[in-house]
Amino acid sequence: MKLSNLLVLATDRQADRIVPPTGYTVRLTLFTAASLAFLAVFALALSLATSRVATQWSDALARSSTIRISAPQDQMAAQVAAVESILQTTPGISEFRVLSNEEQAALLEPWLGAGIPIDALPVPALIEVIEAGDGFAAEGLRLRLEAEAPDAVLDDHTRWRQPLVEAAGGLRLLGLLSLLLIGCATAAMITLAAQAALAANKQVIEVLRLVGARDSYIAGAFMRRFTNRAALGATVGAAAGVIAITLLPGTRTSESFLTDLSFEGLGWITPIFVPPVVAVLALLATRHAAARVLKGLP
Repeated sequence: MKLSNLLVLATDRQADRIVPPTGYTVRLTLFTAASLAFLAVFALALSLATSRVATQWSDALARSSTIRISAPQDQMAAQVAAVESILQTTPGISEFRVLSNEEQAALLEPWLGAGIPIDALPVPALIEVIEAGDGFAAEGLRLRLEAEAPDAVLDDHTRWRQPLVEAAGGLRLLGLLSLLLIGCATAAMITLAAQAALAANKQVIEVLRLVGARDSYIAGAFMRRFTNRAALGATVGAAAGVIAITLLPGTRTSESFLTDLSFEGLGWITPIFVPPVVAVLALLATRHAAARVLKGLP
């Protein structure tokens, strides 16, 4: 931003009398800045929460794998034992365990209902594998399983992680696009309010010109007033947005995405930047509006 744009923000009570202190343009500027700053805080929270949740889910899946054994019932025990023997000698595996019938029944309950007779169903055996350090060589483990336990299939959750990464990228892009649209809407509404205020004070501006006032002096008064009003409204709106986010129910007790819509750590600092950004937009929008209106006056 040019230094001249910053200098107009210096207090000049004499010049500020040019701009009416009340009226619908004042209410419009305050309401617009507050409302859009409130939405901007939620857009920021959405972007940060999306990235955080997707990272947590992806990391959880990245550290674990599943081996599914779909062998005939009379061969199941032998193949499970063979897989366990392979896993014991595979570098990069921290621990592994065979899921019990109760755990498999719990996994199938959402689809098949409660009280599933697991023993009577041809359900494959599942072995959960937890990685250690840099993990294990998936392709090497697959080759060993194919040779020693042909009915065992390794699922390293790659197909589950990739959609999460893509979805997180899409939601982050949505959040950034929302912030861009909020910024454009803020600039547009403040431009309209400034143009209306300038047009309503046409006669005052003409008199000031007759007594020697320059357009930069007149424009500076409007820029100063509208920038301060937008900053005030944005501060109130951003504060209300932060309060609303902190009051969301169950933020720390639920694993669902919506209740994780909050800031964490340094993320709580980001709403502080909303009012200054809105003020800069107001300054530029009012400057543009003043230049257009003053140029069109005789």
